[in-house]
Amino acid sequence: MKAFTIMTCLGVVGVAVLGVAMANTNPSQTKYEEYAVQRLTEYLKSNVCKKSPNLLDNLIQLNCDKLLEAANPHMRQVISISTEKQDFIIFSIYRTDLKLNNWVPSYKFETVGAFDNFYTYNAQQQ
Repeated sequence: MKAFTIMTCLGVVGVAVLGVAMANTNPSQTKYEEYAVQRLTEYLKSNVCKKSPNLLDNLIQLNCDKLLEAANPHMRQVISISTEKQDFIIFSIYRTDLKLNNWVPSYKFETVGAFDNFYTYNAQQQ
């Protein structure tokens, strides 16, 4: 019985330490916005800038990287406005609904943040 009590106490202490560590490393909304802008920029560079079939797109491609760098603060603002955060102390869930206008498809992203990292577990075009 004494061994069981010791194992139980060690388990409780371990779970408490893990909870405190997760609470201390729960990333902020600002870090999420940085992560989301970085991922969006990478996506646009690889799927929009590099895959331009016609002449107009080729003209845009020449300055695509510079255009994305210039748009970075605006992308962050759009992401900030369109993101809802649910904070569970030890982790957070971020839901971002990107809808710019009727000409561009809208996207919905769901991301969990824990241990100073992010994992996007749902990304879908709407």
